[in-house]
Amino acid sequence: MSYVDEIYERVVEQNPGEKEFHQAVKEVLDSLRLVIEANEEKYRKAALLERLVEPERIISFRVPWVDDAGNVQVNKGYRVQFNSAIGPYKGGLRLHPSVNQSILKFLGFEQVFKNSLTGLPIGGGKGGSNFDPKGKSDREVMAFCQSFMTELSKYIGADQDVPAGDIGVGGREIGYMYGQYKRLTGLYEGVLTGKGLTYGGSLARTQATGYGLVYILDEMLKHNGKELAGKTVVISGSGNVAIYATEKAQQLGAKVVALSDSNGYIYDKEGIKLDVVKQIKEVRRGRIKEYADEVAGAVYTEGKGIWTVPCDIALPCATQNELNLEDAKTLKSNGCFVVAEGANMPSTREATDFFLESGMLFMPGKAANAGGVATSALEMSQNSQRLSWSFEEVDAKLKDIMVNIYAKAADAAERYGVPGNYVAGANIAGFEKVAEAMMAQGIV
Repeated sequence: MSYVDEIYERVVEQNPGEKEFHQAVKEVLDSLRLVIEANEEKYRKAALLERLVEPERIISFRVPWVDDAGNVQVNKGYRVQFNSAIGPYKGGLRLHPSVNQSILKFLGFEQVFKNSLTGLPIGGGKGGSNFDPKGKSDREVMAFCQSFMTELSKYIGADQDVPAGDIGVGGREIGYMYGQYKRLTGLYEGVLTGKGLTYGGSLARTQATGYGLVYILDEMLKHNGKELAGKTVVISGSGNVAIYATEKAQQLGAKVVALSDSNGYIYDKEGIKLDVVKQIKEVRRGRIKEYADEVAGAVYTEGKGIWTVPCDIALPCATQNELNLEDAKTLKSNGCFVVAEGANMPSTREATDFFLESGMLFMPGKAANAGGVATSALEMSQNSQRLSWSFEEVDAKLKDIMVNIYAKAADAAERYGVPGNYVAGANIAGFEKVAEAMMAQGIV
């Protein structure tokens, strides 16, 4: 049995029931097979893969807090510190009822390679809780965030672990957590990213993941003789990533016609009116169906079927495994020729394989959505230097990073004989840097 297959079997055996983590490990290891087999003796001797797939540390804790009715609630909190070979752990905090150890391990594992691709000195981690901020008052969210940070603060720091936001964690939550961290430690440091602009946040951080997705999409299209202008785009989700991917795609001349949330999706053949979406989602924290009440001609459909909307380009920006094989086939038959992932692992393995085998252009999340963490690292740099860069400076650095990620993924795919396979290219390029650092640092 090959080293790759041995390690995958070991992961399944030692992490029972963690299907998301198994999926992430298998997808990465399969695309690394060429590299591993070329260096098998060296990697085996150093147990490199055994160490790569095992988090350095997992912290699990209870989070008690009091709701507005005076009742005590208890949630589970986690931080998965996966790999620090190239820098302090870096990765978001997710607040959502679906959060469990398997999901956070898959996200942390993916984060290792994504962060490596940025070229910045950041390792991989992820954390969060099964707390649901939806429908909670500001006071309840603050009570939860303060309790969560009271425990998490023992394990993070500007040079140790720097969390950011993720699903369910925006500026409000980061603010409450940062205030509690500062209160507990007495330190005013860049320990969280996605902070408000008045206390160390970076301009363009809000837009970064969505903008970065469109920058790398545009670069991939150019290198394949196509252009974004004039194309019809469908984007799943209507949170931060989807909103700013829509904004940048529209700026570059594309027409975005559909957005969704967990209840259903809207279709606007004239093109999404982003000011309406921002009002609904960012101001009122409402549901996407409200768009159809406010925009004449827009249609709201309950349920998942956003991928049945005909388009040239699909950008899944909602959550993991939201796009399956049937969806992939539907997209292809409706004329879609490009998929780029704004969320983490939003396409199932079968869907990813179909995109690659059918000749569609496909950019995986660990490359395509790296703009968020890249700009978080730029925020860390500004905090360390006690500086604040302009929006234009940060945006220019972000675009350069995304263009370079495309180049690294394309180059690695070319070097290993699979040109155009950006899944393999992104995994290989991310792995090479981490593996070299791990080998240099000894058995730790």
